[in-house]
Order: sequence, then C-alpha cells, then structure tokens
Amino acid sequence: MKVAVVGYPNGGKSSLINRLTGTREAVVHERPGVTRDRKELDCDWNGRAFKLIDTGGVDFDDQDPLAGSIREQAQAGLADAQLAVLVVDARAGVRPGDEEIAALLRRANLPVLVAANKIDSVADVPLAAEFHRLGLGEPIPVSAAQGLGSGDLLDRIVATLPPASADEEDGELVRLAVIGRPNVGKSSLVNRFLGDERVIVSDVAGTTRDAIDTQLEVEGRPVVIVDTAGMRRQSKVSDSVEYYTALRSQRAAERADVAIVVCDATDGITAQDLRIAELAMKAGCATVIAINKWDLRAGPSSADDEAPSARADELDLEHERARVAEKLRLRPRVLTISARSGRHVGRVLEEALALADRRAARIPTPELNRFLAEAIEARQPPVGGRRGSGPSGAHRLKPIYIAQIGTRPPRFAIQVNSRARVTRDYAFFLENRLRARYSLEGVPLVIDFVERGHRSEGRGPARSQRGAGRPA
Repeated sequence: MKVAVVGYPNGGKSSLINRLTGTREAVVHERPGVTRDRKELDCDWNGRAFKLIDTGGVDFDDQDPLAGSIREQAQAGLADAQLAVLVVDARAGVRPGDEEIAALLRRANLPVLVAANKIDSVADVPLAAEFHRLGLGEPIPVSAAQGLGSGDLLDRIVATLPPASADEEDGELVRLAVIGRPNVGKSSLVNRFLGDERVIVSDVAGTTRDAIDTQLEVEGRPVVIVDTAGMRRQSKVSDSVEYYTALRSQRAAERADVAIVVCDATDGITAQDLRIAELAMKAGCATVIAINKWDLRAGPSSADDEAPSARADELDLEHERARVAEKLRLRPRVLTISARSGRHVGRVLEEALALADRRAARIPTPELNRFLAEAIEARQPPVGGRRGSGPSGAHRLKPIYIAQIGTRPPRFAIQVNSRARVTRDYAFFLENRLRARYSLEGVPLVIDFVERGHRSEGRGPARSQRGAGRPA
C-alpha cells in the first residue's frame, strides 16, 4: 500500500515524512523546492506496513519547466497511491496553492487526509480549523518538528487504507545504485531501465537531489533501481543542499549490491569517476562502469571513414579499460552505452545482475583448493624471515588450505604455516588469480591469511584488504 504526501512548496512534507518513518531519509532544507523527484519510504505503524511517497511541492502558477516536471511526478505519485495526505502550513493559513491542490484531490478517485503542519504547541491547535474550507474533511493538527499529533495521523492513515493483500511481501531484492558525477545521464539511464519517465531529467546539473528507489522485475526477478544525486569533489561542494544530497548518494551505494558508475563519453573516465568507483568498492559493493553518451562522439563523415573511425573508437575504449585496470584494484568491466537511444542498456543491466549473483555465490571448497595448488605451482610463495628471527631464520611461506567463509562480499580464509610472513605482493597475486579464475572482476573480496592453529577470525599475520583502492 502506498500513501502519497503532497502539498504546496515548503509546507513541511519531507520533515513530516521523516517524523512518521523515524528516519532522516527525505532531504529537508529551509529553501523551498528542494524535493523534486518522488521518493518512496517504508513506514510501519501498529504492525501495518505501507510506503510513504514524498513528492515535490506543487505550484500551478510556476511556469518553470522544472516546476512542470515536479507537478507531473506528484501526479504520478497520486496515480500510484491508495491514499493521499495533503500537508498544509497551519501558520500561513489557506493559500491559493492549497486550494488548487485540494481541487485536484477532490477530482481524484482516492481518499484524502489533511495534515495541518507546524502546530508546535497545544495553543496552536485552533489554527487547523481554517482548513475545513478545503472540503476534504477534518484537518489533523500535527507538528513535524515536535512530533505533536504524528501518532493520530498514523492512526488515521492505517484506518483509511484498504485491507492489506496477502501478496504484499517482497522476495529478496537486488539493489542496483546508479551513481556518478552530475549531469552524466544517471536519471536518463534509470528511466531507460524502467521504460518510463520515472525521475526528472534536465540539462541542468544537480536536478536529482535524493536517492530515489524504484522497483521493477527483470525476468521475474525483483530489482530495486536507485537513482542518486551527482557527486562532485568535496572541495567543490559549497552548497549545503548539495552536501546532504551527495551524502545520501554515498549511503545509497553503501546499501546496494551493485553500483553502476556512469561516466560521460565526452569527458572520458575522469579522476572523480575513479574516486566514485572506489567509494562503492570500499563499501563492499560490486561495480560496473558505464560510459554514457557514446553516440555523441564524433562519427564518420563518410562511408570511407567508417572503418577508421570504428577502429579509433575501439582504441579509445581499450585505453579507458587499461586505465581502469591500472587504477582500480577490482578491475571492473567498462561498457559503452547510450541512455538516450537505449544502445547496450540491457547489457549493462544483465552485467549488474550477474555481478550481484557472483557477489552472493559460494565456491565449493574442493574447487578452491585445486585453484590454490595451481596458483602455487604457477608462482612459488616468497621466502621470508620468521617473526622475531634474524636473517638466518628464513622460511618459505606455505599456503595449506583455502575455504570461503562469507558472501556479500565473498570472503576467503587461507591457512598458512606460521614460519613466514605473507607479503603484500603475493597476497595481491592470489587475489588477482582468484578474481580471474571465478570471473570476480568488479566484485570486492576479502582474503584472510590465518596461521595454522589459529581460528579463521581475520587475526592471521597478513590480510588482503577488501577489493578496493589501488595496489601498492
């Protein structure tokens, strides 16, 4: 069940949603018009679960194209909901914009509740009476800031919603976060995945200001696509709204299974793109890099130039892939796409789901130990001094046994003899061989080297760090 929360700009919709959900997921700022796309958040009251749809402020008099897109998103949220909550500013009284939205809701075929916000004390409760004139029933006095009346509002929401159906429980979801710099085409790619104008797309950088979750099914498999705000270098972020939206983008990557890092083909893969990919990798998120707008590259001027141009593009792509392999230890795949035309978009989605599967898969122990024996045969472990011994106490490292001890991300424990240290170089060698053998490019993994006689708790003499960052 879904509840659309609508209202005139700066009425406190996002603040009220944060109060009702007990989170800080919705972006709140004193500046009006911060919320643009619609965002769904889980809410639970007295054992009844439902979703609150946060929408942008609706102003029918604003002729800005972006304001028009916000209105369309709010109306789409109403079409998808079973109940609407109109949030009004009790201190400001009934405004012309409130009456226009109320007229829209009276024409809608769904029940409506009026939440008179900013009733911060009992003495302010009579202010809510003015909103009877909207013709939508008795207003409910609430305070998003103080929490006054929030329980009463939730009681009314639960009582008004239709009975829950038996199939509302979701299966295990795969979360795909679409992240990248501003204005590289993240929202266009999300809309192409969904086959619908679900999120607002604009040439203005920074249009998306929140992490927007949207569910879809891919061949019967439940997937959540998360559109995020663009992330610039920290030194260039001076606006408080941009700071908090970038922070939410980082959190979206931290709770995702796979991150699709979108780059702009006209810029190539920049240093900031690599930083964003590292951020996802350090969060334990599998990663694929999608170079968007590949169709905007300079094309051939004639049929005779077609082959040389194609070869040049291929060389450029190979250069980008080599740079990624050099800079990013996870060595994620680099794919070219066009969100505008849809070219290779399906391939990116397939790769992302395959990465989610590999991130959650378990490799049989006998297979892993065959791999370890072949790796040792290909490259003998180093000779090093025993802990606390002098130069004469040199012993060769001996990996004895390997097993997978965790998933999401994959984690392995290698038992070694206690006579030699594990060098960083040999740890990276085993990690790279493991990644190549089991197609774990772009998947973070952890390897613990445990001395014989110790339990596998990551307390061995050396440990390969999670698959992120740059090799030493």
